[in-house]
Amino acid sequence: MGFKNTLLVCAAIESETIEEMVKSIEKAKEEGADLVELCMDSISVIHLADVELLFKQTTLPAIVSFRVNSQNKSHKGDLKHKCLQILRLAIELNVEFVEIDFELASSDVMNEFMQKRENSKIIVSSYVKSGIGICCKETLGNLLVALQSTGADIVKVVTEVAYITDVAPVFHILTHSQVPVIVRAVGDRGLISQLLGPKYGAFMVCGSLEGKSMPGLPPLLSIKNVYQLDNVDMDTKVFGVVSNPVGHSKGPLLHNPAFRYCGFNGIYVPLLVDNLKEFLRVYSCSDFAGFSIGLPHKEAAVACCDEVDPLAKSIGAVNTIVRRPIDGKLVGYNTDCDACITAIEDALQERQSSKGEVQNGSSPISGRLFVLVGAGGAGRALAFGAKSKGARVVIFNRNFERAKSLARAVSGEALPIEQLDTYCPQNGMILANCSAIGMEPDVHLTPVSKENLRSYDLVFDAVYTPRNTRLLQEAAEVGVTVVSGVEMFVRQALGQFKLFTNGLAPEDFMRKVVLEQF
Repeated sequence: MGFKNTLLVCAAIESETIEEMVKSIEKAKEEGADLVELCMDSISVIHLADVELLFKQTTLPAIVSFRVNSQNKSHKGDLKHKCLQILRLAIELNVEFVEIDFELASSDVMNEFMQKRENSKIIVSSYVKSGIGICCKETLGNLLVALQSTGADIVKVVTEVAYITDVAPVFHILTHSQVPVIVRAVGDRGLISQLLGPKYGAFMVCGSLEGKSMPGLPPLLSIKNVYQLDNVDMDTKVFGVVSNPVGHSKGPLLHNPAFRYCGFNGIYVPLLVDNLKEFLRVYSCSDFAGFSIGLPHKEAAVACCDEVDPLAKSIGAVNTIVRRPIDGKLVGYNTDCDACITAIEDALQERQSSKGEVQNGSSPISGRLFVLVGAGGAGRALAFGAKSKGARVVIFNRNFERAKSLARAVSGEALPIEQLDTYCPQNGMILANCSAIGMEPDVHLTPVSKENLRSYDLVFDAVYTPRNTRLLQEAAEVGVTVVSGVEMFVRQALGQFKLFTNGLAPEDFMRKVVLEQF
């Protein structure tokens, strides 16, 4: 079978039975895979007659692999013998790719495979366990040389990674291999090994089937629809959302289509980062051009920047870092503040207009009691923004010391979180939830009970997964004006996008994407 795409998208298939594997192959085909890796060691009971039928009936080109150090405990007997039996059968049936573990790839076995094959390409692979000093350029470079010395058509390195910074040596392998190479970093922090692989010359990326996620592998559908990795090349600029956790982020769904709409050669990826300073040190080349900074890094990001915009500095939180092209300096900004405050102001002005109230030209936030839940990065942005508009700020936070510290910074008041639900000194207040209360998976939670929401004129919730939180639903039910975290997300993303692209920002298009995708 020939391939029509320069970049091949492979679905890794692990199944307990042959029947399940056949179904998964068809699903992979529907989801846009160019080929499948049949992980034969995942099958519990193997009969060669069934395996032969599988190889003959496979409707996509295939890689046949069998890890002799498989975690599948159901296999009995000599695994090496069973592995070689299956691989020999794959060669006999002219399967497109046959993968053999490095430890089995002796000169005798390789000579046998090379002589017997007709069109099959031989892959020699190594699976590297994580450990101190294991995932470094020197170690992986030496492994690459050893793999290439087997005479394989293609070499493959799969390595466990403990941190996202461990993926950098994997990119080094891609740029220094003398033969085609497949790489994969296993684990949630290894996702960028696939999403950014094409930038460094990867001819193949691996993905997972919908509903069968594998740590470190993007869903097949996202490879084709969200990231469109066949458009990524060595000149592509890398952007991403730096957060922990990061799986909930909708940023890739918005920024990637916007890049394509503007004709901007960029990719926006999820970056699961534990140590922001170390991440920025390792990925310091100019191609890593900008980052959206999420929890819990927004405050730490201030110290990681070479320069910080005055507003972000006064807030003490950065949600956007851009690498300045002329000198490579990291410059920090905060687009959360303006996004939140303008969204709240617009909603209050609309409320006033609908009631026929006269607007005096000042901010509708001015003079109001602004009740803020959360004292993290987004909470700090709102606190400073509300203060600048003349509001009186009262802060509730699980960590009371953090609440008091922020209250001092904005000349506000801090109260224990236990008093939040019954706090009602007056009517017409504004409630802003900048905590994670109500975020997936804890969608049943809300910071203030439904009955007590009647004291507020407006409720804002920074949470946007789900789009319509319990807090917003109940506020709307008692007649309170609501502002969704999605509106804040759009506005802050527009601000970030302008910084990423030096001014480009297709607002109508980005809003349309949000309405369709969120």
